[in-house]
Amino acid sequence: MKAVIVRAPGGLDRLEVVDLPEPSAPDAGEIRVRVHASSLNYHDLGVASGVLKPADHRVLLSDAGGVVEAIGAGVTDFAVGDRVVSTFFPLWLDGRPQVADFGGVPGDGVDGYACEVVVRPATWFTRAPRHYSHLEAATLTTAGLTAWRALVVDAGLKAGDVILVLGSGGVSLFALQFAKAMGATVIATSSSDDKLARYRALGADHTINYKAEPKWGSAVRDWTGGRGVDHVIEVGGPGTLAQSISAACVNGHISLIGTLTGRMGEVPTALLMVKQLRLQGLVVGSRKHQLDMIRALEATNIKPVVDRTFKLEQLADAFRYEASGAHFGKIGIEL
Repeated sequence: MKAVIVRAPGGLDRLEVVDLPEPSAPDAGEIRVRVHASSLNYHDLGVASGVLKPADHRVLLSDAGGVVEAIGAGVTDFAVGDRVVSTFFPLWLDGRPQVADFGGVPGDGVDGYACEVVVRPATWFTRAPRHYSHLEAATLTTAGLTAWRALVVDAGLKAGDVILVLGSGGVSLFALQFAKAMGATVIATSSSDDKLARYRALGADHTINYKAEPKWGSAVRDWTGGRGVDHVIEVGGPGTLAQSISAACVNGHISLIGTLTGRMGEVPTALLMVKQLRLQGLVVGSRKHQLDMIRALEATNIKPVVDRTFKLEQLADAFRYEASGAHFGKIGIEL
């Protein structure tokens, strides 16, 4: 079967399209899945580019949408022909987080889904939403579930809340859609007026160009009448966190999801304390969270925003496009 691997120590010039043996029939508790699509995340880019120091010959990509081709003994959750989507933390099925690394994450600690066929434990997958294509389903594993956990599981989103989303990646766009479906108000930031126009077309109530408004935290407070927002989807890290703290209301919630501006930096801890904010780091979610999210997606008919698709053998070009920051929403990979 065709697959894309990365050679240690990583780098987009070290990605290779290779032929690997197809996996054998599934053992007890396993399923065989024909992978039809994946999608890119910044975590995948970190592995491929070498920032996260991949193992030699690692099969890339953490997301997968596909079809069950065979089931092993004892599997009751799936049948041949079921459309499925992978999970990011295959061993985190329910309950509180128990992992603080990526050792079991497909495409990083173990081989991922940049290949045509996999055999994995059945618990590594859930059913895909009924109305989703394989590519749409493949956007849920990381980006969709991160937004769901941030707003619904951790922040307790409710109608009437005001949400701030940063940038125009998959997590932020899913957060917009979840928030609007639940009756919240959404403010979005970007450095591109064209992207802000697209945000408004998707239902954003207010948009801010952060290059034109460097102190966008104050602009957010002004638009909310001085109150601030209830929840922030914080994907920038140290370069944006101070403004996110400024933008939040007293007793607000900030979901620290990404570190696109760097891994270290100063935090205005006095303001964080005085405003009694909850600053919570999170990485995706559990299988149970994913099952709950999929039920919500089927009830609301939310569809992901896919910017552009690439073929598997174009994976290096897809990563370069992701690194450029030109995309709005998810970048898909079709097999």
